[in-house]
Amino acid sequence: MTIDLTRRTLLQLAGAGSLAMAAAGAARAEGNPQGGGPTYASRTPMRIGMVTLRVKNLDKVADYYRDVIGLTVMARSSTAARLGTAGLALLVLEARPDAAIEPRNAAGLYHTAFLMPTRKDLARWLVHAASHRVPLTGFADHLVSESVYLDDPEGNGIEVYADRDPSQWQWSEGSVKMATDELNIPDLLSLTNTRVSDYARAPDGLRIGHMHLRVGDLAQAQSFYHGAVGLDPTRSRNGAAFLSSGRYHHHLGMNVWQSQGAGQRDDSMTGLAWFSLVTEKQDILAAQEERLRKGGAGVAQLPDGVEAIDPWGTRVRLLKV
Repeated sequence: MTIDLTRRTLLQLAGAGSLAMAAAGAARAEGNPQGGGPTYASRTPMRIGMVTLRVKNLDKVADYYRDVIGLTVMARSSTAARLGTAGLALLVLEARPDAAIEPRNAAGLYHTAFLMPTRKDLARWLVHAASHRVPLTGFADHLVSESVYLDDPEGNGIEVYADRDPSQWQWSEGSVKMATDELNIPDLLSLTNTRVSDYARAPDGLRIGHMHLRVGDLAQAQSFYHGAVGLDPTRSRNGAAFLSSGRYHHHLGMNVWQSQGAGQRDDSMTGLAWFSLVTEKQDILAAQEERLRKGGAGVAQLPDGVEAIDPWGTRVRLLKV
């Protein structure tokens, strides 16, 4: 199959007339703020484990993550689907056919960010997306990473990205430099054959590199995710904050761009059900649980950790692996 992968084609998929417009689309998705990949993001003391979404149309959404992102369907029933790669579950979809779509001004999911193992994998995926005429919402160079943005069929945000080598990240007084610059598409695509798609499925090293949440108040969010959960601030600007473990650029983004003042989430709606932060260190998990309980957060015991509830009702599972 021959693929028309000109710059014009990609801009059309992103609904943009220029690379600047595409970067502006990425700014709306991320906040204008050579293959390191998950090997760094997953070596940190804490990292993102998996995500569970409530969806109206289970088959349609599951097929999307299988066909567009390339995840393998590991289990599927009339009520749920589990998807991942290399035998590792990354995404669970729960069927809620009667649910209303969660509005974008509510607290909840902004996007789930799938981290490619290498820059070449990102290029291969972009050829795949173009060959299937997948609508995009933006693409940009964030200095620490290169990113493409899109939405699943029910409006859940997605980022597909590749990290630059951590030695290229610029830190100053505990803050990492990020931006939303134009993505150098020709340079990225020079890594692969743009005329034939060879992305049959997600690479084994694909992981969820970070989560980005809509919250109602940044100070409250910082108090919970930094003060109690224990992630470290890495950047703060223009209604958004970024936190991580082990000097990753961010495992968690939070913003109030659309959701300032949002109240409690409605669990009867679609959207993020829960996500997990995993660690191999029992002392980290024990300290998290102690801080959460002292802070009065809702905490439930799980066989391999605890589940806590953030100030807007988003559930985060803190697990030992």
